[in-house]
Amino acid sequence: MSRIGKKPIHVPSGVTVDVTAHGTVTVKGPKGTLAQDVNPDIQVKVEGGEIVLTRPTESKRHKSMHGLYRALINNMVVGVSQGYKKDLELVGVGYKASNQGQVLELSLGYSHNIFMALPSEISLKTDTPKGKNPMITLEGIDKELIGQVAAKIKSLRKVEPYKGKGVRFIDEIVRRKAGKTASKK
Repeated sequence: MSRIGKKPIHVPSGVTVDVTAHGTVTVKGPKGTLAQDVNPDIQVKVEGGEIVLTRPTESKRHKSMHGLYRALINNMVVGVSQGYKKDLELVGVGYKASNQGQVLELSLGYSHNIFMALPSEISLKTDTPKGKNPMITLEGIDKELIGQVAAKIKSLRKVEPYKGKGVRFIDEIVRRKAGKTASKK
């Protein structure tokens, strides 16, 4: 991870970065504000239009933290400037998705519908185009939170390898297995 940590983070126009003495990095942009606590061993400096992270030693722990915090801060900068989006599709006969505000209602072949309340930081949109699979779109500025919510929705009905039914990402490739073959006598 040390090679990732050495790369400076470019700060786009309209984004401001503040580093407190306690090691909290706050990033403000047109889409919102995010904050991240950084380990005191890793030094964060804003120089010109770039954020530079430095580590005190070449130990494995410091190298890994260097890359980790660089990636987290980069995700925050991208999130407040561009935002993140995840698209999921429901593959299966009778699978449906709808929402009332921040409550997602899923019909995934179980005896009852599943109701899931989503955090207010995420915007939710459901769509059922004619002749296609129902789709769920999650948008927000926090990459970690969107990934966590998408993983939770996927875990409600995992994609099975025989027919490919379940909740999946739009661009996800599902490995399919061959079914049973009739024996010859």
